[in-house]
Amino acid sequence: MGDFNLALIVVAAVVCVLVFLFNIYLLINFQHPDDLNQAYFPKLVVVLGLSVAEISILMLPADVANQHACSHAIYNGACKLTLPMKDLWLAIYILDAVLVFFVIPFAMFYYEGDQEKSIGKRVLSALMWVIMTAVVVGLVLGILYGLVGKVDFTVRHLSSATNTFPSSWSDLSSNRPCIQGTNGSSLQCAAYTARSSSESTWTMRTTFPEYVVALATIVGSVLFSIFGGVGIACLPLGLIFSFLRRPKAVITRAQYIKEATELGKRARDIKEAAAALQREERSGNKGRKWRKNVKAVEKELLFLEEDVKGLEEIYPQGEKAEVSWALTVLTYIGRMILGIIGFVVSVAWVAHIVIYMLINPPISPFLNVVFIKLDDVWGLLGTVAFAFFCFYLLLAVIAGAMVLGLRLVFITIHPMKWGGTLMNSFLFNVGLILLSSISVIQFCATAFAVYAQATAAQEIFGHTLESLRGIKYLYKYNVFQIAFIVLAAVTMVYYLAFGWKKRKPRGRLQLAS
Repeated sequence: MGDFNLALIVVAAVVCVLVFLFNIYLLINFQHPDDLNQAYFPKLVVVLGLSVAEISILMLPADVANQHACSHAIYNGACKLTLPMKDLWLAIYILDAVLVFFVIPFAMFYYEGDQEKSIGKRVLSALMWVIMTAVVVGLVLGILYGLVGKVDFTVRHLSSATNTFPSSWSDLSSNRPCIQGTNGSSLQCAAYTARSSSESTWTMRTTFPEYVVALATIVGSVLFSIFGGVGIACLPLGLIFSFLRRPKAVITRAQYIKEATELGKRARDIKEAAAALQREERSGNKGRKWRKNVKAVEKELLFLEEDVKGLEEIYPQGEKAEVSWALTVLTYIGRMILGIIGFVVSVAWVAHIVIYMLINPPISPFLNVVFIKLDDVWGLLGTVAFAFFCFYLLLAVIAGAMVLGLRLVFITIHPMKWGGTLMNSFLFNVGLILLSSISVIQFCATAFAVYAQATAAQEIFGHTLESLRGIKYLYKYNVFQIAFIVLAAVTMVYYLAFGWKKRKPRGRLQLAS
């Protein structure tokens, strides 16, 4: 037993190191050339934030393995080499909240500050914004914790008289669960037949770290239900329909020149619009109309980049043009395969939410049973599948945020592009991942309660969070799960109706006057 627990600690340490190295690799390959050899602090925040988000998701499978490590202990104190999961959960999520609400905003304010100012002035300006945010968030958390930072557990007082055991256990059944009294006229079953009036509410104050985690989970759950509901459908269907809209053959040189000329005109329009917005910014005219126009220019620029890439696909140039076209064809086939796999996973997720989480009592544990069966085949197979389903939910959240960012005015566009991602976009997406990862873990701990039973995560995100005063009703009536399913259904209908259509050619860019 001790050897197994020690091995679990070693594996956890190795995984943390690999996660850090993987995120450094992502940063190097996704960063924009303009950020090369500079913006070291935002880069450090990006690597740290991604690592915290990924480790937090991997902690739930580790929590399950940690609980299994002591499953055969004779008593609770017999197993002393397991990981202190509850302390680790609270530490990782307090760090998560600090990064989301303080460190990442500071890094974004600093990065987006006026480049003409000195480093000291940019740091001071960013620090002032963060201090204001900290004061407001601290006051809100302190007031809420003082007023409603309690958990209400419903308990029932049970008592029963004693009686000798029956001579035959066959006398007990679901229809007659009580023991016949010695005088033959009474049943010793007071605990079983306790009246509803014996119910009472047991109130206790939760710890402040748990309360911070709970409120951060609520904020993340709102984003999760919106972005995740949209993303669970658009992630696989977007890949499938991109294959259906794929270019079937290369175009001629004359067609290429015509398309390239149109793209050049659009590029000039975007450049002129951006210059006009810069002049307005210098004059101090940064109102609602200005922000709307900035959003329009960002969207047009993103569409222009996609069209340029599409034109390069259908008219490959150079000595390896045939190889480039073959790679393009293979890429779209790969999207189709990944889309089909993702669609199966999305359907499994939606079905599991409906039959296990929304219907009371649940029809079936469904995926819980699948993970348990996989563990029977090989010790870590169920854990790997469990981690994959959790990661898939996080990918769905990011996909949903990207799709809605192109269509809603109040969401800023921050695309992630290989070799072309600026640090402010990196920081924004890392903040979104961190905030959503809390809700993903809570959602998975609830959805896979059978597989993850008796874990520290279930204690924090199950018993405490779902009994927190003022918040418990959101979970009692499955508000987030219902919103998730409704948005997933609406998105699927939208894609089936319009996803097969190609995007219409963009006209001249028009800014709001």
